[in-house]
Order: sequence, then structure tokens, then C-alpha cells
Amino acid sequence: MFIAMNRFTIVPGKEEAFEDVWKTRKSRLDQVPGFVEFHLLKGPGNEEGTLYASHTIWENRDSFEAWTKSEHFRQAHASAGDNRGLYIGHPVFEGFEPVKGT
Repeated sequence: MFIAMNRFTIVPGKEEAFEDVWKTRKSRLDQVPGFVEFHLLKGPGNEEGTLYASHTIWENRDSFEAWTKSEHFRQAHASAGDNRGLYIGHPVFEGFEPVKGT
């Protein structure tokens, strides 16, 4: 298993627009070998912004890395720059693998 997460801080008042981007996107993840599931998570918000995280579970790191080099990935991220006004800073990627024996 491999968990890929991106953390986003969203401009106050832009949360609905950010969520709409995710609700209406065509990710085609369900067509990608090794993809298991996806969730968009909403965290705390304050006057400085609202925290979100995309949480994707893959069968393994190799499946995730293959997706990042695929046409599906390029298509899913083609319009990412159109939404820069929603973000504070850049998304922060975090990748996790399970600790064996726990």
C-alpha cells in the first residue's frame, strides 16, 4: 500500500470554488492500474486559510509513480494553473508507506 497526499491551504471564502474544482474534475483514476481509492479531506480553517488534503491510496508506490508519468496524470492536471487564485502557497506532497509489523 502507498498513500499519496497533497495538502492545500485555500484562500478564505474560496472553499466552495476549490471543492467544485474537485467535484467536477475528470481524474480517470478508476482507469489507472494500482489505484484503490480517493478522498478530498477538509481540515480546520481560520482567517489565514482553510486546510485541505487529497488522499489517494494505491496498491504500491510503483503504481503511483507510473500514474505520475502517464497521460491520465497530464490530462488531470492540465488546467491546474487556472485555479491559482484559490491557493495560498503551493500544494505540499506527502507520500506514506505502512510500517511493517504494526
